[in-house]
Amino acid sequence: MRFLKLKEVMEKTALSRSAIYRKMNDDEFPKSISLGERAVAWVDKEVDEWMEACLLGR
Repeated sequence: MRFLKLKEVMEKTALSRSAIYRKMNDDEFPKSISLGERAVAWVDKEVDEWMEACLLGR
């Protein structure tokens, strides 16, 4: 399992920071997990699955 920081998620998905958080709030994107007091990350596999679902929904 690999964790992705926000910058990596932005690069991988081509989404902006605000778009990622907006989609998370709308339950349209995987939730981040807390790695500490000021650090969050996403599970790489969950982001991959979200991207695959986007392709299937075209």
